Amino acid sequence: MMGTMGTAFLKGHATGNDFVVLPDPDGTLELPAARVAALCDRRRGIGADGVLRVVRTAAAPEVAGDRRAEWFMDYRNADGSLAEMCGNGVRLYAHYLVTSGLAEGPRVPILTRAGLVTAEVGPGRVAVDMPVPHVSGPGTVRLADRELKGTMATCGNPNLVCWVDDPDPLDLTRPLGVDPGTFPESANVEFVERLTDRHVRMRVVERGVGETLSCGSGACAVAAVALAEVGGDGEIVVDVPGGQLTVTVTAERCVLAGPAVIVAAGTTDL
Repeated sequence: MMGTMGTAFLKGHATGNDFVVLPDPDGTLELPAARVAALCDRRRGIGADGVLRVVRTAAAPEVAGDRRAEWFMDYRNADGSLAEMCGNGVRLYAHYLVTSGLAEGPRVPILTRAGLVTAEVGPGRVAVDMPVPHVSGPGTVRLADRELKGTMATCGNPNLVCWVDDPDPLDLTRPLGVDPGTFPESANVEFVERLTDRHVRMRVVERGVGETLSCGSGACAVAAVALAEVGGDGEIVVDVPGGQLTVTVTAERCVLAGPAVIVAAGTTDL
């Protein structure tokens, strides 16, 4: 992967949640946290919410014995920390596998740190079977001088869903006070306005990143909480600053769907 021409990369996004994609099928690329942070730096690097390393399962030591999928999504947050799941990231990952010819599609199994997921890649849309969200008890987050109540939900990674009248006025540039006793590894926090029983609007702060234009696992957590409060299952439309996602939740499945695109390719010496 390394040489006089540097390291090959692609840049893409899924409803504005943007990623640096590093093709590394044979697992030869080293990714210390400082390098990930440099790649994701929006002024000195390529700029992204995270890095997707495209590596074969057999070449990734942490999952090398798992035969359920050929490809493993090695996802890192913008600060270099490891993440269990990224819903928009895995949708872009699947889109890249199919459009590059690394996977046949339209259905593609992918291993993640949260387990096996299956994506379906279609024209202008990628849907992925996410871990079924688990809605648990109440939680709180401190934003400046306000304490907001929310509902905890896990969708491969921890989330706190907070209902608000209007997320637009919130200043999400300040650090959030997430209770380390409740979330020892921190959490994504969603600030959500209910438009109808089946339509919500959210802003999100992702752990290790800050505010992003979209968060797929966060949208799944929001949908699960919204459906739990009205009873039943079905589809929830989730408006995010970067576009629109749909989440369908039943007792057995959670399907996240929306667009995903590659916008650039090149090499980097970072």
